[in-house]
Amino acid sequence: MKISVCGKGGSGKSTAVTLLANEFAERGNHVLVVDSDESNSGLFRLLGFKNPPVPLMELVGGKKGLKEKMAVKFSSGETEVKMDVLTQDKIEITDITPPYIIGDGNLKLVSIGKIMQSLEGCACPMGVLSREFLRKLCLEKNEVVIVDMEAGVEHFGRGIETSIDSVLVVVEPSLESIELAAKIKNLSADAGVKLIAAVLNKVISEDISRKLKDELVKRGVQIIGSIHYRSDIFEASLLGHRLASESGDQEMKQIVDCLTSDENR
Repeated sequence: MKISVCGKGGSGKSTAVTLLANEFAERGNHVLVVDSDESNSGLFRLLGFKNPPVPLMELVGGKKGLKEKMAVKFSSGETEVKMDVLTQDKIEITDITPPYIIGDGNLKLVSIGKIMQSLEGCACPMGVLSREFLRKLCLEKNEVVIVDMEAGVEHFGRGIETSIDSVLVVVEPSLESIELAAKIKNLSADAGVKLIAAVLNKVISEDISRKLKDELVKRGVQIIGSIHYRSDIFEASLLGHRLASESGDQEMKQIVDCLTSDENR
């Protein structure tokens, strides 16, 4: 199963990814988290790792090497959403070795690449690599991939979701986040995604929860769970500490139960 977690910037995607990964791992699944957000650099800390993995982009010559490969393909008439830059026809999780993958037990992390300095250009090479990597990644029955996407919807234009089974959009209490969820629902459907649903985050009261749900239902967005505001989640995000599995545990059980139900599998 490949799950994409997306949404508005600051909505709590990395929090949701971490809690999901913890819950899937607790159930005995082998979980690979893919950091596909080229700007946010703190996911590895929430997962409990001291340092991030070396980006997969370095396996193909770094961003400079990727851009050179893309330039050759552009000159031959290939479009960005069709081009390949990897030599393998398929990739298994066991094919990825340190320092490009880090992990402890059932939970592992890879990173596509990051914007590290000003004037280095757009994130298009990371998008090309992310799309191809996810398309070629072959999973065993008990393996789960959870992708932390960049904020917004640009990744849909790059075709990344064409290799995704489920899209979870994290919705915080704001109209902008609600409207983006509706847009993501439509884009995900166009990409052929099987399950598209919202996870409410930063919920501070049942009244706020009800209003969020009402607005999403009006827009035809399915809701599969909520993450209520908790001080331990806030503190882990603020201080860059590991987000423990018990944080939001019951809420994540409900969400994972829905994701793994026979109806949505």
